[in-house]
Amino acid sequence: MIHRSAVRPGPNQKITATRQDVSAGGPAANAAVTAATLGARALLISAMGSGPVGAAARGDLMRHGVEIHDAADGREIPLAVSAVLVDDATGDRSVVSPDATLAGRFDVTAPELDSLPRPDAVLLDGHHPDLARSVLAYARALDPRPLIVLDAGRWRPVFADLLGAADVTARSADFRAPDGVARSRATVATHGSEPVTWCDEDGRRGSTQVPDVDVRDTLGAGDAFHGALVVALARGADLQTAVEEAVRVASVRVQHVGPRAWLENLTCA
Repeated sequence: MIHRSAVRPGPNQKITATRQDVSAGGPAANAAVTAATLGARALLISAMGSGPVGAAARGDLMRHGVEIHDAADGREIPLAVSAVLVDDATGDRSVVSPDATLAGRFDVTAPELDSLPRPDAVLLDGHHPDLARSVLAYARALDPRPLIVLDAGRWRPVFADLLGAADVTARSADFRAPDGVARSRATVATHGSEPVTWCDEDGRRGSTQVPDVDVRDTLGAGDAFHGALVVALARGADLQTAVEEAVRVASVRVQHVGPRAWLENLTCA
């Protein structure tokens, strides 16, 4: 649930929003929408259930071309609803969410995964730890093995099991892993409007400039970045080229108000 406002509420204060949007969310879901819009076949493995919130989220994702494998198997579950406030002047967003903690624990079996399309690339966000571990183990056993990308926005305990197995970690500038945790072979770090830094598996380092654009809405910009990054890597781009494509897509995202309207302005590179 996304509200746009010219002011932020103080303690015990009510304000009137200038705009309201309702859409599916979460890093992997938004990345999947971006990937599908870029022409990839995008499959989201998550727990959605049959409740009214899950039905709304499912409808939004399917409308944008995302296939869904529901680990909740149609049961009604308390799907998280995020409260999002976007500053009308700056486009900055604030988010309060229970993430996936209300829904409980869900897993997926190897036979279930065998029934799904074989992936060229897998993006993990860690919101459902058991799902992430199971998908990772399955992907690592495939031949050929798909590329594994980890979205590391903020530290989660499950990342101790995921970081060392990922081919690429796409992280925010303030992400910090505890000492002793294995790292991925390649890393991409975003720094807001500052250049994106990267290091590939051969130790080659570089940075990619972020264009100066009119920022209207930053909600989901990182998710769009990750979706575009994975699509480019899956299509054979090297890390530098994939980062450049991801920056291009994220720059389109921030120039448009609302969680989905920007997709009409997204073109394939």
